[in-house]
Amino acid sequence: MQTEAEWKFTAKDIAEKPDLFLSGHRACAGCGPATVLRLIMKAVRGPTIVTNATGCMEVVSSIYPYTSWAIPWLHTAFENAAANASGIEAALKILKKKGRSKHEHVDVIALAGDGGTYDIGIQALSGAVERGHDFLYVLYDNEAYMNTGIQRSGGTPLGASTTTSPAGTVIPGKLEHKKPIADIMVAHDMPYVATASPYYWRDLLVKVRKGLEVNGPAFLHVFAPCPRGWRSDPAKSIELSRLAVETCIFPLWEAVNGEYQLSTPSKVFALAPQKKKPVKEYLQVQGRFRHLFTPKFEKLTEEIQRVTDERWKRLLKKCGM
Repeated sequence: MQTEAEWKFTAKDIAEKPDLFLSGHRACAGCGPATVLRLIMKAVRGPTIVTNATGCMEVVSSIYPYTSWAIPWLHTAFENAAANASGIEAALKILKKKGRSKHEHVDVIALAGDGGTYDIGIQALSGAVERGHDFLYVLYDNEAYMNTGIQRSGGTPLGASTTTSPAGTVIPGKLEHKKPIADIMVAHDMPYVATASPYYWRDLLVKVRKGLEVNGPAFLHVFAPCPRGWRSDPAKSIELSRLAVETCIFPLWEAVNGEYQLSTPSKVFALAPQKKKPVKEYLQVQGRFRHLFTPKFEKLTEEIQRVTDERWKRLLKKCGM
């Protein structure tokens, strides 16, 4: 992977940089994806076009005749974000070749939620990556189809109660594990794949910039709490973003040309395992997991801890730790 010199910045630099995802949108209080988008736009390096699949962030940011986007932005269908991004990137190449673009380079960012990535849009994403289009794909993962009524997706974790996997007397919420989407993208032999959390905002900004600088497709999987769907305190969204990393439910790492390496926030728990927190601390503050703390389903909490530990060990092995 060839990138430019490492991007150096201070908190003051970021605070003073004009917002490109503006206030006034209709997102819920405590919306994790809204915070994620604002941070991502702070990391752009020049002319940028964003294409956004149908989903929460499209709905709340572009209610006609208003918009929260201060850059060129396109809404596309649920399944088409990656296909749309590849078309934009190809068009930009032709315009440049014909001398009809005034810009030396324009970055392209595709945004989609977990439904538009894990499920409906994975075929377009896989194809665009195979073709090698130069764009950054950002998955903001709030772990269900939130804008259409909180239906489960391939990103919904085991045991989470949603409207299509309701916890009750028969089932304990979703019966399947969360799909390892970032690992699936690494298997595409992409130059750059990473995970990020808004609590570790500096790590997130650096990874966005790396994804833009890479010559070829890049994939960023960002954890994005949803108070409405997770039935959590809106004031705790960023705290949940930290807990997910501290419990290793959502470890932070990057893979450059297929080589895994832990990011600093997660490396802390690899070097000092006693600091790793039990998953119960993360689960118990969310209403969607409330049933797991009843005698009938408490064994599922143990299963979530077991699988989390197993995946963490596997990741450490990939990182050579």
